[in-house]
Amino acid sequence: MNRPNPPLLPIGQGPRVIVYHQTHHKPDGGPPVSLLPLVTENTGITHVIVAAIHLNDPPGNITLNDDDPETQKDKYATLFGEMAWLQQAFGVKVMAMLGGAAKGSYQRLDGDDVSRFEAYYSPLRDLLRKHRFDGLDLDVEEETSLPGVIRLIDRLRADFGPNFIITLAPVANALLPNQPHLSGFNYQLLEQMRGHEIAWYNAQFYCGWGDASSTAWYDAIVGLGWPANKVVIGLITNSANGAGHVAWPQLEQVLRTLRQRYPTFGGVMGWEYFNALPGGIDRPWEWVVNMGRVLRTPLPPASFQPQIPIRPYGQPATQPLRPAPNPFPAESVKTLQDLGFSHQQAIAALNMTSGNVEYAAGLLFQD
Repeated sequence: MNRPNPPLLPIGQGPRVIVYHQTHHKPDGGPPVSLLPLVTENTGITHVIVAAIHLNDPPGNITLNDDDPETQKDKYATLFGEMAWLQQAFGVKVMAMLGGAAKGSYQRLDGDDVSRFEAYYSPLRDLLRKHRFDGLDLDVEEETSLPGVIRLIDRLRADFGPNFIITLAPVANALLPNQPHLSGFNYQLLEQMRGHEIAWYNAQFYCGWGDASSTAWYDAIVGLGWPANKVVIGLITNSANGAGHVAWPQLEQVLRTLRQRYPTFGGVMGWEYFNALPGGIDRPWEWVVNMGRVLRTPLPPASFQPQIPIRPYGQPATQPLRPAPNPFPAESVKTLQDLGFSHQQAIAALNMTSGNVEYAAGLLFQD
């Protein structure tokens, strides 16, 4: 017999529970993956991030994953209809994600050519307005300049006002000093310059960029001065979606510890929704139910412990972090280390070259 879900905190209170929604249809041309169980099953969801918007050539050629949402209206009718229902009837915030593994969007928005920026940005702005997204998640997985990201953030704020949610999705490594990552700019500097405009960071603790199997990586990031309310721990919801999936019994203890240790804990995000465990393709909302029971229920006041900053930015941790799990053969990593590169540099290069050792070595020597 299933136990009833406990009472949940109102949206806007407590840690966030976020899912990325990229696979919008079930496999083999199946029906749409419905978002409605996220609210009908009393899961505790607070945010849904619809992925992924790509800016292609020429300007105005925008796709949601592989398709133009304006010419494929029937394909996305369920998605946009359910988005509105979540927002209007339940207060769930629905955001869009720009970028991700498919490169090019940020390169097209970057650079000194203002007219080029306008040509690519304006259709994006119009799309966000048309479908009434509550915010935009910037998943920058390509070399991008700090001024370019700041210009985009400033323009979004100017066009959408103070209630529009702006987040970024760095790999967890990017929040640590002097570590290789994917974005090309310094997140500590970005936080110092535009932190007042950024709601939080959906930090990816998977695929060799971080480790969610213990609190160590999160503790190290917060210990450097990052506020806990702005660091959301990003999780793989199913091992089919990438390396670094942590089974629920272990993950539950990690999340309970983090919530008790940091009273303003930022919450969790899951990549991605459609096949999240334990329910899988048939019942993906069960992953969110688990998160809600741990993070979206009231805590006894006595369980809160004050968050004490450990170190300012730039000072090393007292204990070295254990290398994060990664999907690459040990011999591939060792080959690159034998060439004089660090373990994390090797993992970063293999991530950027889909595991090809020769390409990874060339990339490292090029840098």
